Amino acid sequence: MAGDSKGEFRGIVWRNDAELKAWLAKKPTEAALEPELPIIDPHHHFWDTPHRGHYFMPELLADIGGGHNIVSTVFLECQAMYRKDGPPEMSPVGEVEFVNGISAMSASGNYGPCRVAEAIIGHADLTLGARVRDVLETEMAVGGGRFRGIRYGVSWDGSDAIGKFASRVVPPHLVLDAKFREGFAQLAKLGLSFESWQYHPQLPDAIDLARAFPDTTIILNHVGGVLGVGPYSGRRQEILATWRKNIAEFAKCSNVVVKLGGIGMTSFGFDFHERDVPPSSEELAAAWRQYIEPCIEAFGVERCMFESNFPPDKQSGGYTELWNAFKRITAGASAAEKKALYSGTAARVYRLIVP
Repeated sequence: MAGDSKGEFRGIVWRNDAELKAWLAKKPTEAALEPELPIIDPHHHFWDTPHRGHYFMPELLADIGGGHNIVSTVFLECQAMYRKDGPPEMSPVGEVEFVNGISAMSASGNYGPCRVAEAIIGHADLTLGARVRDVLETEMAVGGGRFRGIRYGVSWDGSDAIGKFASRVVPPHLVLDAKFREGFAQLAKLGLSFESWQYHPQLPDAIDLARAFPDTTIILNHVGGVLGVGPYSGRRQEILATWRKNIAEFAKCSNVVVKLGGIGMTSFGFDFHERDVPPSSEELAAAWRQYIEPCIEAFGVERCMFESNFPPDKQSGGYTELWNAFKRITAGASAAEKKALYSGTAARVYRLIVP
């Protein structure tokens, strides 16, 4: 996904809804592995834009209906339904209001047993400094008790080839900025967490932020945002070595947990989206294992959680196949380890009902 601070799409090219549906239909959906294992999906989006397409609760329910035991989900900000009127800094409040309505619909029980958007992660402009507290408190007020924190995408790269993948237009090293950190300091005071979304070359900055705010829970998105396109194409093993060192260093920060997923985004450079037929879960597992296993090794299962990152990761395959790939990677894990990876860590970090 891509956009600017007002939520406008900036032009990442991917399959539209109709093309994606036709592509996924070329391969029969796999049967879900370990279908009884409770899963909390801690990272998905809702949106409705000309370029990104339409993805609301019916689309999510269709995806999660493939046989896996998805008991609840967490919504992650994506610049959807921002307020048109009012102070610009309050525009992200509209997204929390919008998703809380969907959450309330799901909580009625009329749409199945899954607690859709049981928790909500919104956005607030931390460069407001201490003034961002007003925005955060407003989001808490409209969130129906579901608002848990924010994400401020700081993904930046000097290459124009990478710019189209960024969620916002930001300057380099934003998390080191004093005003940004003044705003960041408000999160822990309100019991809110921070979702860290950056590219892998920016991991040292993110580590510095985690060390500076040890009392703030930081959730590292998408295994650290490894790039495999543009100037990073063809350098996977070289990048992997540096990334592993940064992941090991990040794991020393006890306030940090990591989301295992997002690897289906086209920015990772696996090019599954260019295939005529979608990949199998075996193929996805073979490609993704090199990022997932080092994270589990560094952070431990109690600080790792699998995520779908749908619909962006849908560009690389179906929802059922995605969770099958994860389960293939963890086939040798114990029942306790699987409980932590698939639901326990997410339930603790986002304060959800434990399956």
